[in-house]
Amino acid sequence: MPDQSTPAARIARLRRRIEDANYRYYVLDDPDIPDAEYDRLLRELQALEAAHPELVTPDSPSQRVGTRPAGGFAEVRHALPMLSLGNGFEHHEGHDDAMRYPEVADFVRRVEQTLGHGDTVYSVEPKFDGLAISLRYEHGLLVQGATRGDGSVGEDVTANLRTLRAIPLRLRGDAPDVLEVRGEVIMPRAGFDAFNARALAAGEKLLANPRNGAAGSLRQLDPRITARRPLAFFAYGIGVIEPASLLPPTHSATLQWLRTLGFPVAPEIATAQGFAGLIAYYRRIGAARDRLPYGIDGVVYKLDRYVDQQALGYVARAPRWAIAHKFPAEEQMTVLEAIDVQIGRTGAATPVARLTPVQVAGVTVTNATLHNADQIERLDVRVGDTVIVRRA
Repeated sequence: MPDQSTPAARIARLRRRIEDANYRYYVLDDPDIPDAEYDRLLRELQALEAAHPELVTPDSPSQRVGTRPAGGFAEVRHALPMLSLGNGFEHHEGHDDAMRYPEVADFVRRVEQTLGHGDTVYSVEPKFDGLAISLRYEHGLLVQGATRGDGSVGEDVTANLRTLRAIPLRLRGDAPDVLEVRGEVIMPRAGFDAFNARALAAGEKLLANPRNGAAGSLRQLDPRITARRPLAFFAYGIGVIEPASLLPPTHSATLQWLRTLGFPVAPEIATAQGFAGLIAYYRRIGAARDRLPYGIDGVVYKLDRYVDQQALGYVARAPRWAIAHKFPAEEQMTVLEAIDVQIGRTGAATPVARLTPVQVAGVTVTNATLHNADQIERLDVRVGDTVIVRRA
């Protein structure tokens, strides 16, 4: 139920809830709310602060791009901040694409107004569901690897990253004097399923999801544990490069260059032109999403030419020249209103959860069949509980 108190009180409650979610995810590796609920809370906070700018404080979660390192690892200050991206979502009440994807339409409109033309080319990429990292190479050798952290300061996880076979320890070919490569460490679906199957058989704690598995694996204090985890890596950009003259003129060309240096790059990466091209890519990748060997939660659009990126510039937390277009959430929170028992044709009794209607992956869900009575008993699910619904 929406908070009916003052805006200041609601803002305070939202900040506490968001920070608690950050702590549980980044520090405890034990998230308690779906990504979609976190996004909803953050958007509500941002809207309230926009309406009441006098209530904005420097320590508000809206002013940050992540969370500070938790300890146990040395801190790394990024030479260039690892900024977050603005988000676009799908609005099911829209009758045309501009109404259905308003944040993306606004993004393209701002780009075209700034650049003064509408034939803009974008690099389009899958948005991996993993952990963002930065890899620093000096004269072709890996010297440091760090998590994104709060965007300015991350954790030194070099020893753990060295155990990933997908990350080159020495670059191929002619390497710059300094090159900072940014990308995502992920846990592929097959590896995640196999890990949880082994954990279940051994009576050990299961991983909540592949992203939690990737984050928890990289933050092990013993690199030997990380080495046993099924992790992968994909590069998606760069930070510092010296000499700068080696940088290709476009982002898409940079990704191809990174491939020649030895980095894995997602095969789904492409270029697209204009709003229609972006939406076509979004739909194409969305249709293939369940068949991909790794989890993604959307796609990313970036202006391809670096001179165009420079013309757009940045806001406090994010570049103006890029946006993440998220797929409809596969997990949502709702309330269990009742549990009924259905008798099938064979006489088998099946409990059915009656839920407060909720949109999950573009479908309104009101019922859920409860096949596993042992799991229901273990979770102690009761009428009136708030539950997480995942569509599969």
